[in-house]
Amino acid sequence: MSVRKTILTQTQAAQKLHRMALELAESLTGDNSPLVIIGIRHNGEVMAAQLAGFFSLYDSRPVQLRWVQMDKSKPDVVELSEDGNLNGAHLLLVDDVTNSGKTLLYALKPLLQFHPASIRTLVLVERMHKQFPIKADFVGLSLATTLQEHIQVEVENGVVTGAFLQ
Repeated sequence: MSVRKTILTQTQAAQKLHRMALELAESLTGDNSPLVIIGIRHNGEVMAAQLAGFFSLYDSRPVQLRWVQMDKSKPDVVELSEDGNLNGAHLLLVDDVTNSGKTLLYALKPLLQFHPASIRTLVLVERMHKQFPIKADFVGLSLATTLQEHIQVEVENGVVTGAFLQ
């Protein structure tokens, strides 16, 4: 049985999301283009909603929430939750953990048909084992781990309740 070590409590995870929301708001200062936050199902979707709430404390622009769904082990089909024109909008792709960068890379697939003002990425926990050319723009916690270790982010009732290393 593997030992589970807490790397972020619920409070710490909320603080990280709050800080990243402020960083996002600061980076968009002076630009009134719409913001679309796209969470990767399921944990990224919960984080996107939490992040939107924090973002609204600093910026009054309307925020659209969407999600992208795929089989992370074999991402042949990547689906965006709803159709709609994303041209000219700032897009923020949100996921819980970046391991190899594969999920974030494939999640970009349905967004490439548009001409957004920007596409940025945000992760709660970033690992240092990139195999794909993806670097998150906003990172809650950067962590060096072994390839055998696993990071699990847990969500419950619409909030991140913690992150654990196993």
